[in-house]
Amino acid sequence: MSIVANKKAFHDYFIEERIEAGIALEGWEVKAIRAGRASIKESYVVLREGEVFLFGMHVTPLLAASTHVRPDPVRTRKLLLHERQISKLIGQVERAGYTLIPLDLHFQRGRIKVDIGLARGKKQHDKREAEKDREWVREKARLMRVKA
Repeated sequence: MSIVANKKAFHDYFIEERIEAGIALEGWEVKAIRAGRASIKESYVVLREGEVFLFGMHVTPLLAASTHVRPDPVRTRKLLLHERQISKLIGQVERAGYTLIPLDLHFQRGRIKVDIGLARGKKQHDKREAEKDREWVREKARLMRVKA
């Protein structure tokens, strides 16, 4: 079940591969995400010293959160992946010029997971081409409905 999707990522990047990762969260963050108060629109993934981190994910704290906790809405969160997945990502990001983008925040068996995409940036003409293709598919569907 999806919580938040990053639709802009599909507009700005070619997504080559999707990888599911766990996130190290605090208790107040889990409550806020379950309430739908998260945004991954401006976030990105960074590889540092053999670990993977999610920067820029905004989680708005609930008003009913504990008083002894000082919530930081945009703190850096660690992503949980297997070591061989991380080494594969390091190779592709450093050597092949790919970037890592969070695509989707969702539940899986009661846990909060994030789909990260191995992506290559689109040029402006690629974005225009994709828009033309979408419009043509939409127009075809409309014409088929009219004739039927």
